[in-house]
Amino acid sequence: MLNESRIEHVYLAKGSTDLRKSIDGLAVLVQERFNLDPFSPSLFVFCNRKRDKLKILQWEHNGFWLHYRRLERGTFLWPDQDDRPPSFHQS
Repeated sequence: MLNESRIEHVYLAKGSTDLRKSIDGLAVLVQERFNLDPFSPSLFVFCNRKRDKLKILQWEHNGFWLHYRRLERGTFLWPDQDDRPPSFHQS
């Protein structure tokens, strides 16, 4: 469950992410590629190439939540990667 009172930041991974990654793979991306702490009170949001699926990684107490959303039609509005190094877009 999302507990909004404990969330300090929401980070969107710009561009597409391989959503075959599970909790450990996404936590490694947060830590090594984006230099952020996956254990912080934040949401880390990833989108696939077709922009019809999202995964949200969230740490709570002593474990991770992995939230998943798949659209049956339509797509998510999602920031492109640009030519800059990979980064998160903070909301």
